[in-house]
Amino acid sequence: MAETVAGGVAGAAAREPRHEAPAGRLRGAAEGIRAYRLIAAMWIRSTLAYRASFLMTALGNFLATGLDFVAILLMFSHIDALGGYTLPEVAFLYGASGAAFGLADLVMGSMDRLGRRVRDGTLDTLLVRPVPVLAQVAADRFALRRLGRITQGLLVLGYALPALDVHWTPLRALMIPLMLLSGAAIFSAVFVAGGAFQFFAQDASEVQNSFTYGGNQMLQYPPTVFAKDMVRGVTFVVPLAFVNWLPAMYVLGRPYPLDLPGWLAFTPPLVAAGCCALAGVAWRAGVRAYRSTGS
Repeated sequence: MAETVAGGVAGAAAREPRHEAPAGRLRGAAEGIRAYRLIAAMWIRSTLAYRASFLMTALGNFLATGLDFVAILLMFSHIDALGGYTLPEVAFLYGASGAAFGLADLVMGSMDRLGRRVRDGTLDTLLVRPVPVLAQVAADRFALRRLGRITQGLLVLGYALPALDVHWTPLRALMIPLMLLSGAAIFSAVFVAGGAFQFFAQDASEVQNSFTYGGNQMLQYPPTVFAKDMVRGVTFVVPLAFVNWLPAMYVLGRPYPLDLPGWLAFTPPLVAAGCCALAGVAWRAGVRAYRSTGS
């Protein structure tokens, strides 16, 4: 039986095309989106079957994530500025990062379970199904309760926007949805890249979380409170700064600590596309490198 499963997995991996035509990639993407939607819908129906439980867990998620902003409020009860930034400006950074990360966590947050599947061999059952593995892993146990994190981030952002001392222009207004969507895509790419790393490390969920949850925590504060080497790292190595720091500097009319050109504030969609492409390459490499446990 073990040889049969292993052979099936090896065959599935071997059948994965190394070079697909654009039309084939589009078909594969469409199949993946459809599979993701069906699996997520199944988990949503399961969740809503116990609505009281869902409401309590969503509320708990909302309150737990809200404690971070309570800490910021307590901090500002003793200071007037943090790294030269006022409370509305920090709330702006916090809300933009929190909402963007919440969207990515809702869509891709289940990727941190991949290491467990690799270790216990349950990933084999996903590989032999005629459905993209990434869609299955990402939609597994789709947690609707994570809407609490998104709601909390949007509420803080809603408080910050009218409180900012900013001359609003169409470009500055357009930057808000751009930050949220591009930031969610960048965080999603980091989730996928972290999942791909687990094919090799097998137990690296905490490493992945340091870049996803840890990155979100970092971006909630101004870049001026961090060492420049740290700011360089999240700008040029893992480009989390494009989630909110760079576009927020344009909105707030502030210079970026690294003296980068102002037009970089408009590049988050390009950075997000590049991150997603690299994450896709890493994911395919991880799937090809996977070896069944034989169990």
